[in-house]
Amino acid sequence: MKINENYRSLRDSYLFSDIAHKVAAFSESHPDRRIYKMGIGDVTLPLAPAVVAAMEEAVREQGERATFRGYGPEQGYPFLRESIREYYRSFGAAVDADEIFVSDGAKSDLGNILDLFDPDNTVLIPDPVYPVYVDTNKMAGRKIIYCAATRENAFLPMPDTSVKADIIYICSPDNPTGAAYSIERLRAWVDYARERGAVILYDAAYESFVSEKGLARSVYEVEGAKECAIEFCSFSKTAGFTGTRCGYTVVPFALKRCGMSLHAMWLRRQTTKFNGVAYAVQRGAAAALSEEGLRQIRANLSVYRNNAKIICDALDTLGIWYTGGRNSPYVWLQCPGFTNSFAFFDYLLEKTGVVGTPGGGFGRNGEGYFRLTSFADETTVRGAMAAFSAAFG
Repeated sequence: MKINENYRSLRDSYLFSDIAHKVAAFSESHPDRRIYKMGIGDVTLPLAPAVVAAMEEAVREQGERATFRGYGPEQGYPFLRESIREYYRSFGAAVDADEIFVSDGAKSDLGNILDLFDPDNTVLIPDPVYPVYVDTNKMAGRKIIYCAATRENAFLPMPDTSVKADIIYICSPDNPTGAAYSIERLRAWVDYARERGAVILYDAAYESFVSEKGLARSVYEVEGAKECAIEFCSFSKTAGFTGTRCGYTVVPFALKRCGMSLHAMWLRRQTTKFNGVAYAVQRGAAAALSEEGLRQIRANLSVYRNNAKIICDALDTLGIWYTGGRNSPYVWLQCPGFTNSFAFFDYLLEKTGVVGTPGGGFGRNGEGYFRLTSFADETTVRGAMAAFSAAFG
């Protein structure tokens, strides 16, 4: 018997688990201190009323013999896939309902999609980056190369024609930096992938925060992307499903490599290893995309957007450089007075009670930076930025 030796290359624990343990230890030793949690990207507002009503009705259906449903289709019920297709159409991206696969979240699919690719493929990942991209490829033993996301390129790296990669990760709006690609800049990545026969894994989990005209909400807004890109999205941030779990992945029919259809491969993988998302959850997700549901979830999103503005306004007043926030729930700031982001984390927690995420946890180019999230109630955000301003004003 042999184990997967690639696990030896991983950190002992996941970044956000480390942070949670540090905060818990601080709270235990300082029981009277106010803690402002703005580190983990978890939503705080409840599910929209339309979603709750739909899920309650679905549960009642499951309690009646005439309307009970057992195993559903692994790729998702048609009513939800049609709703997602219409949602894409609302911002000018065309996908077929049968190209959509419903899942329990983008994080799961971002890891599971690697079943389709040989371990010998070279993976291109931006730095800094969401740790899941790196760790899931390390687990498989793939060669990873990095493209530098820095202040100089606005944390939006562009293709380098001298670099050969088979799998390319793009997240826009980005986690952790909040930077977002325009449709035109994204076109360069699509052209690069098509010329080289590479596949783009495009994480669109935060697309609902995009408000600026010209910024991409989907890679499929770029002509030719269906020949080279798989897109992952989620209801977690759009509709507050972090505790409900529902997402979707789009694998176009036109995406083929080595004489094989990646759509057919993913369908085969899902029907073998996945039994689908709960019926009640899918009814809730479809309700989130209804006219009334969209109105309600946009009201929630406006709260998070306003929180981001509160953060940005405070940083503007202090003269601290940052990016993100305006088309993203994340604000990525340069650590004031610190070059080590983990030291800044400790200092900020001790001095102000504000919890964020050290940029160094996202990669080498994240060192010296810090991520704050707007996924909190307004009182927490205002209190956090008041404490922050008092410490650095």
